[in-house]
Amino acid sequence: MRPLPELTPWTEWFWTSGADGTLRIQGCADCGTLVHPPVPACPVCRSRSSAPTAVSGRATVVGFTVNQHQWHPDLPAPYVIAVVALAEDPGVRLTTNIVGCDPGDVRVGLEAQVRFEHVEDVWLPVFELTGATTTPEPDVTPKLSAPRAPLGDERFEHRAVLSGVGRSALGRRLMVDPLSLTVDACLEAVADAGLELSDIDGLSTYPGPAGMGMSEGGVTAVEEALRLHPTWINGGGDIPGPGGALIAAMLAISSGLCRHVLCFRTVWESTFATLGLRPAGGARASGAQQWRSPFGALSAANWIAMNANQYLHRYGATREMLGIIAVNGRTNAGRNPAAIYREPMTMDDYLSARPITSPFGLYDCDVPCDGSIAVVVSDASVAGDLPGTAVRIEAVGTQILERVSWDQGTITHEPQVLGQAAHLWTRTDLRPADVDVALVYDGFTFNAVSWLEALGFCPIGEAQDWLDGGRRIALDGELPVNPHGGQLSEGRTHGFGFVYEAVKQLRHEADGRQVADAATAVVTTGGGTPSGVLLLQRDQA
Repeated sequence: MRPLPELTPWTEWFWTSGADGTLRIQGCADCGTLVHPPVPACPVCRSRSSAPTAVSGRATVVGFTVNQHQWHPDLPAPYVIAVVALAEDPGVRLTTNIVGCDPGDVRVGLEAQVRFEHVEDVWLPVFELTGATTTPEPDVTPKLSAPRAPLGDERFEHRAVLSGVGRSALGRRLMVDPLSLTVDACLEAVADAGLELSDIDGLSTYPGPAGMGMSEGGVTAVEEALRLHPTWINGGGDIPGPGGALIAAMLAISSGLCRHVLCFRTVWESTFATLGLRPAGGARASGAQQWRSPFGALSAANWIAMNANQYLHRYGATREMLGIIAVNGRTNAGRNPAAIYREPMTMDDYLSARPITSPFGLYDCDVPCDGSIAVVVSDASVAGDLPGTAVRIEAVGTQILERVSWDQGTITHEPQVLGQAAHLWTRTDLRPADVDVALVYDGFTFNAVSWLEALGFCPIGEAQDWLDGGRRIALDGELPVNPHGGQLSEGRTHGFGFVYEAVKQLRHEADGRQVADAATAVVTTGGGTPSGVLLLQRDQA
């Protein structure tokens, strides 16, 4: 049976609304604003009064993907996942399935009508194409307010430096205890900073003790292994993406809580899968997943692919644009002895790869792996005493300006990218032209495109031409991108790999992949959920 949502007193009305064939959305009792998913207060007038409100059930496809991968045993591929914008308010959207047609017939801009599939005690709203096209198409352009300007001239970022980095073995199915990988990386990072374990007075990680091979057990596990006695710890997922672990450490240092914070991130996804382990959890979906899982949107690959198809439709780009990102990463990985996939890749290889969820094929997706990376964030006063060149933090971008949602806000790009990128440039006098190397998160090829445009390296919607067939982002190009191969070829170390590479590049320790005279690097980690951006510089002292 397909995953079903957990029925609660707060959501049961939505999941049972279809019993009479009517789609209902939360409506504000005072101003009439429609809101989805349901929340306790109207986001427009802040009223606490709302009621289920009947709508026509007509909608427009604004994002879709033909899923070809079987994520769930009871959901055989192919099937179409879509984001549809309601006729009453195109800002209100549902993730759903398009049914009753050949998957290849689905396009952005087509009109659809709701119908309901009754499964146990749930009426799932799915949609059928009407044969019409919505004219004009709904306006899905992101509408962001201006980022907040700094409150003063002081920057907490300037009170810290990146003093050391370390990395464990990196590979597929290493069958090694993930905590052991973490200890390897942490010990190397502390030594790289010229410190002893007794110097460490803070621990920070992301996302804490998560399942699915995404953590070694968090701060508590590392503290038990190393017995560091920190004065401050951070192990939450609600921070500005993986790089948020470093940003939190900078804040702890600038406040005087710590002098040296050990930040770490460990994944062991490939071993987790090989051992046949399963994430903990109930039989039904709850929280944010309840709005996606019942429709087979079980992976970030699905969620981001829908936005990628909206982008391709809106701006006239082709899959070759995504292929340039993948081929560039593989070319660079060939110069990186630590990369998991180093074999050359051509555009033909990319285009002919096994489809996963349109427009993504196998090489659009990052590589699940085992490995750990650690970074020491230290008080800036130690910069001149380090055994290696210090890396200074010029600015960070953290502000949330978009809906924290995969389907309700930004759909032309990966969400939680545009806002943080805009915020970065309010905290520095540097500009995109000053960046020597870009380490941009590439969980999927489209993520990297989203970051490049959001950061202002090229105008919105113009990445395909700007990439110049890959020449502009090559190692010897105007803006080298992911010279280590990125997560698409080196392996998915969940953002920390980009920080590690940035430090190596700015220290001029990247050997055969070194960007000439690299002095300034931008590093992005995450997207989709709150993310963060770091602008780093080689210490010139």
